[in-house]
Amino acid sequence: MRTFFSLIILGLLFVSTIRGNRTVTGRVTDAITSQPLPGVTVKVKGTSTGTTTDADGHYRITLPNGLQTLVFGHIGFQTMEVKVLKQRVVDVQLNTDIKQLQEVVVVGYGAQQKRSLTGAVPTMPLGVAHEAWVTAPDNTEDYSKIDEPGFRRVQNQPVTTFSVDVDRAAYGNIRRFLNGGNLPPKDAVRIEEMVNYFEYDDPQPTGNDPVAVRTELSESPWNPGLQLLRIGLQAKTIPTDNLPASNLVFLIDVSGSMDAENKLPLVKAALNLLVDQLRPQDRVAMVVYAGAAGLVLPSTPGNERQKIKEAISQLSAGGSTAGGAGIRLAYQVAQENFRKDGNNRVILATDGDFNVGVSSDAEMQRLIEEKRESGVFLSVLGFGMGNYKDNKLEILSDKGNGNYAYIDNLQEAQKVFGKEFGGTLFTVAKDVKLQLEFNPARVRAYRLIGYENRMLNNEDFHNDRKDAGEMGSGHTVTALYELIPAGVESRYLPKVDPLKYQREPRLAAGSDELLTLKIRYKKPDSDKSQLFSHVVNNQPQSWNNTSADFRFAASVAGFGLLLRDSEFKGNARYEQVETLARQALGRDPEGYRSEFIRLVKLAHSLAEGSAVAKKSGEK
Repeated sequence: MRTFFSLIILGLLFVSTIRGNRTVTGRVTDAITSQPLPGVTVKVKGTSTGTTTDADGHYRITLPNGLQTLVFGHIGFQTMEVKVLKQRVVDVQLNTDIKQLQEVVVVGYGAQQKRSLTGAVPTMPLGVAHEAWVTAPDNTEDYSKIDEPGFRRVQNQPVTTFSVDVDRAAYGNIRRFLNGGNLPPKDAVRIEEMVNYFEYDDPQPTGNDPVAVRTELSESPWNPGLQLLRIGLQAKTIPTDNLPASNLVFLIDVSGSMDAENKLPLVKAALNLLVDQLRPQDRVAMVVYAGAAGLVLPSTPGNERQKIKEAISQLSAGGSTAGGAGIRLAYQVAQENFRKDGNNRVILATDGDFNVGVSSDAEMQRLIEEKRESGVFLSVLGFGMGNYKDNKLEILSDKGNGNYAYIDNLQEAQKVFGKEFGGTLFTVAKDVKLQLEFNPARVRAYRLIGYENRMLNNEDFHNDRKDAGEMGSGHTVTALYELIPAGVESRYLPKVDPLKYQREPRLAAGSDELLTLKIRYKKPDSDKSQLFSHVVNNQPQSWNNTSADFRFAASVAGFGLLLRDSEFKGNARYEQVETLARQALGRDPEGYRSEFIRLVKLAHSLAEGSAVAKKSGEK
């Protein structure tokens, strides 16, 4: 009898063990490059349980005891199934799947409205999607036209002025296109946002100013004989515990256009990540809008996380899009709960497809300019594809004293609301403007790479009423100028007649100064700007003696020039960009720079396929 009961107990223990759970961890890498793969889906076959890899390719998943099958999938790679019985660590290498890249959604962008095609396209070379333009109304994504400025002659225009830009939306959007098997439309490529997506190890401010400046000068890697100047701004980093209390209003688009997996469900997951960062002194309210706007969560303390998350979980999509009404109500709620010495901010999550009430670009701009005077800042989060209105969202963030990010996956949400929490939500300097005066004895001509929609008139530098960009806690901003040194001939400078009445200044000719950089900014609660200046001497370094940050920023800019097919790309090639980036990986704890290299390789393959398809079509 005792033996019988012993067997029963052992059987129950066995069943209990079988029904228990265990945690499996691992890392997913590219089988060819051994680089980590972020954003890989990891699912337990036959269940709804799943997760995705982080920026370094790591994942963690809980699954029932007993034999299970993990399914690893990622766009552009072959799906892999791995049987797991007792393993606690499962590392996986995925192989590139060229056929799969040919079968993703085909999207064309041109002067007319275009159509999205889905289905297998096995006879098309890789990248043909970028050239397959067919007319139909399905795809309505909008991007503002970018006109690249040419080189400015210092003798004629020695002074240049622009606003900083800490937005990173363009990089995430470009990644979405490339991972989907398409090269991005040229106007989606804002090079300054690509460069500023990455962190740089510039020194922290040491004086009273909340921003420090660092400059480096070397040769241009794509135009021999020319020089490249990097200007790096570093905002003061404030520890999270010392950040002022927040008064946040989530403004969520729940219209019918948000009814897609990469829209409202991703919005909800992203906001939950933000909620996990809140402190008891922070407060959150939530406004939603579709055909009309409404308050679904009154201002709630940050330590009531379950209440906030429950309100988020109840969101569902449907109806038209009254964006203007939602914005008005969100600002009203923010003003009703305004904290004098705190961080007052509206966080807008949308695809930008406003179609009811105030919806035109001009109307939206005037509305946001009116509301920013209240002292409430704006953060804009873009989601989705197909009807994405990048042009509208860029205007909103630009005019709303805010920042703009594109969330294409949960890892990007973690970057924005986890790793860069302070920079995303807490402004340390607003209306930051830069003005450079070049010495004509040292520089013949100059060109700012990117920032096309951030250029200011020179007189705007002293006008404190002129809006400019904001910098958050710990933010870095990089600006790259390509320079034609004095006495150097260049094909980028067409022949013009010399000016009759202008003279070379003698003081400039005898000076070793390359330029003078002046920076204006305002403290977050002030309307009066502060000024400091920095002199840059003509002391170029050899390429190999520059910092890893300088070389990596240059590789990202070169990538942007290639994606735009810029007339100023010179000798830039995808192979060169990849080599420069590999040699400048530096400190890359989150794997963002390694991911960049993977995107360069993917863009190279797509561009080659596009060229082959174009050549075949000409025969």
